[in-house]
Amino acid sequence: MTPIVAVIGGGQLARMMAAPATALGITLRVLVESSEAAAALPAHETVVGLPTDPDAVARLLAHPRPAALTWEHEHIPAEVFDAAAAAGVPARPGLHALLYAQDKIEMRARMDALALPNPAWAHVETEDEVEAFLAVHGGAGVLKTARGGYDGKGVRVIGSPGEATDWLRAAADGGPRVLIEEKVPFDRELAVLVARRPSGELRAWPTVESIQRAGVCSEVIAPAPDLHGAVADEAARIASEIAHGLDVTGVLAVEMFVAGDRILINELAMRPHNSGHWTIDGSRTSQFEQHLRAVLDLPLGDTTPTAPWTVMANVLGGARIALASALAEVDDAGAKIQLYGKGCGPGARSAT
Repeated sequence: MTPIVAVIGGGQLARMMAAPATALGITLRVLVESSEAAAALPAHETVVGLPTDPDAVARLLAHPRPAALTWEHEHIPAEVFDAAAAAGVPARPGLHALLYAQDKIEMRARMDALALPNPAWAHVETEDEVEAFLAVHGGAGVLKTARGGYDGKGVRVIGSPGEATDWLRAAADGGPRVLIEEKVPFDRELAVLVARRPSGELRAWPTVESIQRAGVCSEVIAPAPDLHGAVADEAARIASEIAHGLDVTGVLAVEMFVAGDRILINELAMRPHNSGHWTIDGSRTSQFEQHLRAVLDLPLGDTTPTAPWTVMANVLGGARIALASALAEVDDAGAKIQLYGKGCGPGARSAT
């Protein structure tokens, strides 16, 4: 019987799972926000609804029962895991792992427990606590909401306690908790992607350099240029220890800062990641195929690069109504284009 993988989220990451799913004979059943969502057209089966809607989740998990449930974003309510367990569908990664990609305070505390390199940080509830942290760390810090932030949202560089007041009040009123981190004077940003299956097999892609603009990944260079072998080895070790230590199933992306001789963990993502889009054409096995293999506990594919260098660039919006209208103007035979199937607006992720 053809295995079914159920995916929550209708964006470009779910969309990019469709081609390898077809090649592997996997049915991709996707919970999309609307029939116009990016993943709605290429998915084999679609259910329209939100992960907060129990009826929509029940339809996603209905007979014929999926072999696994996974997602393309971390904003998954705990009730979804309960529904999957009741339906007999393994949720991968499980909530015990995904928690650390959902909540930055939980993530920082767990990295400390694993003796992995965090920047200095603190959970803060009052302006006095913010002031005390700033006093020890040069008068500047990075304020973050523990949940809900992405692509630069929920992140604020501050230099005084008053700049934290609104978020602290929101947290006191039941909003997301707040943490503060040292403002790291980093030299570059790296990302390591690994994939792990339930049986424990793990494979990693080369460490890449990511270039951010306005908090959004703009370019990725694979492998990271001029990266000392010891740094690359340490970055790979950190990602591997996180994958095993948190019992991750599927693709894990670990974003890191390099600051002098320090490597510091920035963020985690437990699903295919923007820094791994280069693997579609630049690796023997893409992150999307590997994620499907991992959640089904199939043998993982070879991650050897197909070329000495691969450079990925995000198209973030633009003046065109439809980016497909520009395809006839692409005169570089080596360029590989992935359109996201989204509207084209200022700052929106539209293509790779």
